[in-house]
Amino acid sequence: MRRLMITTVLAGLMAAASAFADAPKGAWVFDNSPEFPGFTRLIIDGDHSRVTSKWYGDLPLTDLKQDGDTLVFKLYNGNPRVAMTDIIVKPDGDKVRMTGKVWYQDFDMTAHKGDTAEVKALDFPAYPLPDRRVVTQKPLAATPPMGWSSWNKFATNINDKTIREIADALVSSGLRDAGYIYVNIDDGWQGQRDANGALQPNAHFPDMKALADYVHARGLKLGLYSSPGPKTCAGYEGSYGHIKQDAQTFADWGVDYLKYDLCSGEAFYHTPETVYATYQEMGEALNATGRDIVYSLCQYGRFDVGAWGRQVGGHLWRTTGDIEDNYDTMAKIGFDKNGVANHTGPNGWNDPDMLEVGNGGMTTDEYRTHMSLWALMAAPLVLGNDVRTMTPETLALLTNREVIAIDQDRLGAQGLPVQKDGTTEIWTKKLSDGTIAVGLFNRGLSQASVTIPWDKIGLKPKAVRDVWNAKEITPANARTVTLPAHGAVLLKVKPAL
Repeated sequence: MRRLMITTVLAGLMAAASAFADAPKGAWVFDNSPEFPGFTRLIIDGDHSRVTSKWYGDLPLTDLKQDGDTLVFKLYNGNPRVAMTDIIVKPDGDKVRMTGKVWYQDFDMTAHKGDTAEVKALDFPAYPLPDRRVVTQKPLAATPPMGWSSWNKFATNINDKTIREIADALVSSGLRDAGYIYVNIDDGWQGQRDANGALQPNAHFPDMKALADYVHARGLKLGLYSSPGPKTCAGYEGSYGHIKQDAQTFADWGVDYLKYDLCSGEAFYHTPETVYATYQEMGEALNATGRDIVYSLCQYGRFDVGAWGRQVGGHLWRTTGDIEDNYDTMAKIGFDKNGVANHTGPNGWNDPDMLEVGNGGMTTDEYRTHMSLWALMAAPLVLGNDVRTMTPETLALLTNREVIAIDQDRLGAQGLPVQKDGTTEIWTKKLSDGTIAVGLFNRGLSQASVTIPWDKIGLKPKAVRDVWNAKEITPANARTVTLPAHGAVLLKVKPAL
């Protein structure tokens, strides 16, 4: 293997004179590309060699090596969780062929040498980020937001009719009155931009303003989803280059909540400074509209987001990667990735992602654990199931008013574990009325008993209530509890004076 050394910048696509004359040098325009990540051109130019993508802009070729007439390199899109793999470029007649895998997409592509104008036309637009400022945060989330989101159940298979039916079901089921008021349309609603650059919904959403009016008429609020990148996670139109315009569009439609997902923006916003700046930019744009819009930051917990989320106008911020409808993923997030507790409080909430309750991948005991953990963490409660067809058992889990009250407690304290013993854990959370919520959890695969060491966790109980079963328990009888596999008990304890 020999390191490719190119010192002459190519002009007009003339091959540079170099010791490695057999290597494919110059600027190449791809004949075809997978939609993700939408490669457009390849420029081989020494230290400035790069691939351009519709999703991620100009990506530098890292670890660039040459072996005869073959180039080998890697691409980094800003996501540290995705391993980079070798990409190979070699001559193919008067073209070059590029093969490999980028993140989750295998490809085998050819490219021809383009003329100057053709290559220039594929320049990726760059927009400056604002200087660092603190955004005035509107007090719109005194308690963790509650609502519903389309993603976990429907992904991009959504439309106006479904959203209207969901809104109706939130009302008729009692979920709205239990506190679930946001109807959030996640990724997949976006269409194209018009001649003036204004983002339009796709054909499945013929009139977003009318849909917002329908939702509002039922005592609910509407949420939408976008990204600071050119593309959303599902490949729809992002807000890149149209931040102020999109914020005003959302406000004009009557949107009340925006989830802003880093997605393709991570390729060029992958430092603490740039991530802060791009979320600041949308925060300022939302404020400038004059409409009250809850601002949900979704950048997967990078760069200690809870320490600065409020400073960009945010009201909640993801602390983890995506949840899935299985116990292992839910437990890993809930028990082990629950954010920094002192970041949580009124108008700013650690967000361990949406609820999976009712989607079928977990048992009732596991879903009870899910709800208990999220309530103890003061997490946003955003449903992810089809509320039109849920079972009475699911509805009971989601509408237990005492569990919701623990989550929505105005003190806004985030619960934390106070004891871990093998597969069992004990969590506590201070509540505004002076009581303490106590969660008992069994992470094991078989039944287990847990004994609460009241003295060691600083509690002398005067009264104990089993929240899920809505019954009082004498403190002595509450001390040792038997838990099913992956099960939970949630108590509310009144301390003795």
